[in-house]
Amino acid sequence: MRAAIAIGLCALTCLLPQPAGADSTAAPGSELLGQPARPWQVDHWLNSAPLTLAQLRGKVVLVRWWTAPDCPFCAATAPSLNALDARYRARGLQVLGFYHHKADSPLQAQDVARYAKLFGFTFPIAIDAGWQTLQRWWLAGAERDFTSVSFLIDRRGVIRHIHPGGKYVKGDPAHAELERAIERLLAEPG
Repeated sequence: MRAAIAIGLCALTCLLPQPAGADSTAAPGSELLGQPARPWQVDHWLNSAPLTLAQLRGKVVLVRWWTAPDCPFCAATAPSLNALDARYRARGLQVLGFYHHKADSPLQAQDVARYAKLFGFTFPIAIDAGWQTLQRWWLAGAERDFTSVSFLIDRRGVIRHIHPGGKYVKGDPAHAELERAIERLLAEPG
């Protein structure tokens, strides 16, 4: 009896119409690919004067959200971010770290500076207080598994690759895919 009910429920749900554009096999964030990146809303920067996306036109931009060193995904990915910055900066890649605060303690810019130093980050760091930009770019209207998302934006300001969070480290397929995407975008004319 239970099996018959389960089969009936499965048949019923499989026949329900899917929303337009719905694709259960699509990668998280794939609906954002090809879209212009939205301006960010951050007021506090480390390692740089304040930057806008418009100022970075003509560069390939890698934006990575990260948090304190106790985040295993952030700690694992930090060496890759530093290596990508060092390897591709002279060719036109701009790595940006967007810090989003997850701790119960109050957000303190000096703590973020200390975390960035622990990770060895010398590229610009934006403090996304209240997760305003993270909400607009990634979390609004969608269930996401991670907040440690990375966006790769082309020279015209269009989102071309998304790593939906977690880690990417040298040797992983996700790292290789990101590096291939960077290479492709750097090879495109400005």
